[in-house]
Amino acid sequence: MSFEKLKQEVTAILANDKAQVDERLSKVCELLKAEVDYFTWVGFYFKNGDKNELKLGPFAGEPTDHTIIPFGKGICGQVAVSNQNFVVPDVSAQDNYIACSIHVKAEIVVPLFKNGENIGQIDIDSNVPDPFTEEDERFLEFVNEKVAEIL
Repeated sequence: MSFEKLKQEVTAILANDKAQVDERLSKVCELLKAEVDYFTWVGFYFKNGDKNELKLGPFAGEPTDHTIIPFGKGICGQVAVSNQNFVVPDVSAQDNYIACSIHVKAEIVVPLFKNGENIGQIDIDSNVPDPFTEEDERFLEFVNEKVAEIL
């Protein structure tokens, strides 16, 4: 499915205000994992209250032990501090990478802003080396903008 078609699907899922927010986010994760063949794990992390840490939200893929990530630790923790997209073509080349699975080869993390504040992020792992493009980044920015509208 093309990113343009996926944008329509994501918009429709998030617009269903009869479902709880976590249920909608979970469906978005499941959709992306199912429709983008190199997305092997898709999840949201959110700032954990007033703490300088992220807490795992809805996700699709293998369960992870990394349900809490301190700011600055791993790719997700770095994005929480930098407020910038982080594309990692080869996770083995990253000193500060937190391994979730031996099969993960690449990762992309895009921050999620609400009213100008970084409140979380979408995190995607891939078992394929270097699969992410600028098109993936733009698409995930779109997803986060839509998610912010329902938070």
